[in-house]
Amino acid sequence: MTAPALPGNPFAPEVLSDPWAFYAACHKAGPAFQLPGTPITYVTGYDAVVDALGRVEEFSNAFGTDLAGARSQDPEVTAILETGWPAVDTMLTADPPVHTRYRKLVNLAFSMKKVDALEDRVRGIVVDLIDAMQRKAARGETVDFVADFAIPLPVAVIASEIGMQGSTDVATVKRWSDAFADRLGQMIGKERELECAREVVEFQRHSKTLIDARRAAPTGDLLSDLVNASIDGETPLDDAEIMSVLQQLMVAGNETTTSTLAGGLLMLIRNPAALQQVRADPSLIPNMVEEMLRLETPTSGMWRVVKKDATIAGVEAKAGTMLMVRYAAANRDPAKFEDPDAFQPDRKNARTHLAFGRGIHMCVGNMLSRKELAVAFQELLARLDGFALAPGAELVWKPNMLLRGLSSLPLTFTARPQERAA
Repeated sequence: MTAPALPGNPFAPEVLSDPWAFYAACHKAGPAFQLPGTPITYVTGYDAVVDALGRVEEFSNAFGTDLAGARSQDPEVTAILETGWPAVDTMLTADPPVHTRYRKLVNLAFSMKKVDALEDRVRGIVVDLIDAMQRKAARGETVDFVADFAIPLPVAVIASEIGMQGSTDVATVKRWSDAFADRLGQMIGKERELECAREVVEFQRHSKTLIDARRAAPTGDLLSDLVNASIDGETPLDDAEIMSVLQQLMVAGNETTTSTLAGGLLMLIRNPAALQQVRADPSLIPNMVEEMLRLETPTSGMWRVVKKDATIAGVEAKAGTMLMVRYAAANRDPAKFEDPDAFQPDRKNARTHLAFGRGIHMCVGNMLSRKELAVAFQELLARLDGFALAPGAELVWKPNMLLRGLSSLPLTFTARPQERAA
């Protein structure tokens, strides 16, 4: 298929920040096409993305070497990283059977039973954060929903699950997570790449102290399970493998939830009729969360390496080239979702979205993210009212090839003290 005429470069900062017109043009052109002058097949159609995600022998997740940090071969960056532990392909950048070995263990830690057991703790964190926002507003200070709520909620939850609660603060865990995300996103300059390399090593050294402590005295958290469990009778994970799993859980455990919280609240502000609908029927909140995930799709896309000559949606993809499966575009495919850009809290097929991927690489923490989002919006809508952008608020989405989320959301609101969540 000849590449269609498109309104911009899909990886240009302005398109990454506001991609919806670009995706609409893609859907009119076809479900997949070759990006001119690149070895990339860009896949945007819903059925084509689902097809690609299921063909793991042809389209490989082992892109770690191909897409290491943009300056990973820079001697200054390499010198910093060599003071830590080597990068290991575990879940995100591995295929079966390597991927299967790690995924089995981590799946157990994120079972529905274990996620449900976390609900009271999640709700307690949510209530504390809402109270803190109200106190801040009462002092006449501007509340930034991203910094004051959307970041600390999922970071606090995942930090606890990976053994970092109490050993470091939320800001530090977020700083480490951002370093990994920025390197993966490939949109940073050399100074930031050097800073990220230093953050990676700092994270590894801190993790090493926690790993050693769990080996000496096992506890009940996920980190202890990773350190002490054998997988199918195999040798327990070594330090570098554990660090790789931890960093992936750290990033996946907060990025999707943070971005959906912020983007979702912005949707409610911009769609007062939908907000009124959900207030009138709070049982819609879980489905509303799915609709927010569909429209926001914080993990906009993911790479695949073409292992052998293949065809996707009628387009030839040669061995050794790359596939970009664009979840965010697929989630607005008009062939799958009627009136795809509309925010409909009661949309019947909202949960069929691909915000968490599909198949063996589906986000392991998807149930935890859904739980955090549902509890958060239950409490926010029960306790607060009058959501509006603060005067002079500027909305900025930081460019990243793979991740998309609001940098800040300055907010005003009023209290609803007469109502409390069940």
